[in-house]
Amino acid sequence: MAIKIGTCPDSWGVWFPQDDQQVSWQTCLDEMVRAGYTALELGPWGYLPIDPAVLQQELASRGLELVSTTIMSDLTSQANIEQVILPTVDQMAQLLAAFPDTKTIILMDNTYSDLWTGELTSPKQLDDASWKVLSDGVRQIRDYARDQHGLTIYFHPHGETHVETEAQIEKLLSEVDIDLCLDTGHHAYAGGDPVEFLRRHIDRIKYLHIKDCDLSVRVDKDREGLSFAAAIDRGIMVEAGCGSVDFAAIRDILKEHAFDGWAIVEQDMYPAPADKPFPIAQRTLNYLNSIRFSD
Repeated sequence: MAIKIGTCPDSWGVWFPQDDQQVSWQTCLDEMVRAGYTALELGPWGYLPIDPAVLQQELASRGLELVSTTIMSDLTSQANIEQVILPTVDQMAQLLAAFPDTKTIILMDNTYSDLWTGELTSPKQLDDASWKVLSDGVRQIRDYARDQHGLTIYFHPHGETHVETEAQIEKLLSEVDIDLCLDTGHHAYAGGDPVEFLRRHIDRIKYLHIKDCDLSVRVDKDREGLSFAAAIDRGIMVEAGCGSVDFAAIRDILKEHAFDGWAIVEQDMYPAPADKPFPIAQRTLNYLNSIRFSD
């Protein structure tokens, strides 16, 4: 059994491939190492170098291991699946060919609300036809990644997307043979209990995002109608050990079931002042070590 801890650019306030409010990718990688991490998820496609030789050299020079890549895109549009997502899988496969031990892509649906205004950009609840497009699409992407490239897709339920609540996640699990990336903070954000969900579905959870959630800010979000980005700016996602998620209980379940996989620290922040991410990343790793999360 091995619970392995890594991190990702999101913990440095990186939401987009390019954005003037984000730190440079060089600073991000350097601070990951300074904070004590030895492995990372790639983050938004195009933020870190996607030239295989360049990325290989940059990670190797810092002693960093690549764990996975991520796709967040509209799963309710078959055209988007075929014209955007599958070609992105092809691009990622070309990159990952330079990292033979890295075989994982984390897949997420797009948000149904505008990040900044909170206005709906698609229906919050899908009708049967749209849900079928999503579930069939997840199956199609899973099969394509596996059959064409030997890669594994894990599905990531995400706040403000069409698969966020426990009922929606369980519906997807019942229809599609796909394993999950459980994001502990987003699960709490969507009204679920990440500990009990992990306990019930441990056999379908192969990967984790370690994140905490301040549910008092969730109350403010609902009362004031805050957008997702405004709630993040208000501090709804907090460093592990400072919110509602019981990480000791999660640790115990993982160890009881001999979990063998990655737990990626992901601190939602955007925008993040340049001096904010590093101490949080360091404290989070120290906290996880203090509760012997990965021992």
